[in-house]
Amino acid sequence: MRRLYSILIAMMLLAPAHPPRAAADDAVNPDADFKAFRDYFTKTFAKVPLDDFVNGPYSMDAELRKQWQAIDDFPPYDFAVERGKEMFATPFKNGKTYGDCFANKGIGIRQNYPYFDDNSGEIITLELALNRCREANGEAPYSYVKDEMASLTAYMAFTSRGKLFDIKIPNDPRARAAYENGKRYFYTRRGQLNFSCASCHVQNPGNHIRTEVLAPALGIVAGMPIYRSEWNGMGTMSRRLVTCNSQTRAVPLTPQDEDYRDVEYYLTFMANGLPVSGPAARP
Repeated sequence: MRRLYSILIAMMLLAPAHPPRAAADDAVNPDADFKAFRDYFTKTFAKVPLDDFVNGPYSMDAELRKQWQAIDDFPPYDFAVERGKEMFATPFKNGKTYGDCFANKGIGIRQNYPYFDDNSGEIITLELALNRCREANGEAPYSYVKDEMASLTAYMAFTSRGKLFDIKIPNDPRARAAYENGKRYFYTRRGQLNFSCASCHVQNPGNHIRTEVLAPALGIVAGMPIYRSEWNGMGTMSRRLVTCNSQTRAVPLTPQDEDYRDVEYYLTFMANGLPVSGPAARP
């Protein structure tokens, strides 16, 4: 096993880190990137049904999928959904609720996040929107990585299950810059191991690092937030990004840093047309 792990590390270090190629004249064209990205995964993993990519490593490994199906009879994230539902309905001290901050009272809207905000010129994730809602109503913000935030986003994701991601990139130079920054971050190597996000999730989906089966980048955001066995609890997209940086021995950014929000924007755009599957469980 140690030898196989060493071989895989060597493969990652030697493999190119560029994204799936769009035509040269479409290099700054999100739609062309989307087609190249989708084509790469559907052709490389031709036996995986498109919608199944949202199940991460369970779409790549038959034995792991059997384990997941058994575990999912009693989902380990149920406690977070129930807690989040109660929290979502509980009024703030001023009498308002989370529903007052969101379209459709916050129900069934996960598939529209993150989005580009015309007024501020920044990417707004669901986590950021929830804390801004709290602050606007005189409440202290929550940690972005787990606990209350993971429960709230678990409930909101649950109300959107099966809805298709529909992320827009408007023809605004600020939105295009955020998208390009997210793409750059995803494919840039960093840390002592000199890994990019793509080293694992584009070049090596389905392969093992130690006991972990690497998930494909296509649909990787769909199951967020997730219950992970290694955490023994729930974690948000922010927690996953911080953890990934730590695992590659890079310095993690502050949760909800602009780079983290931009890479989430990029990856969620690449998931357009796939169903929300969160909350989910992962090894």
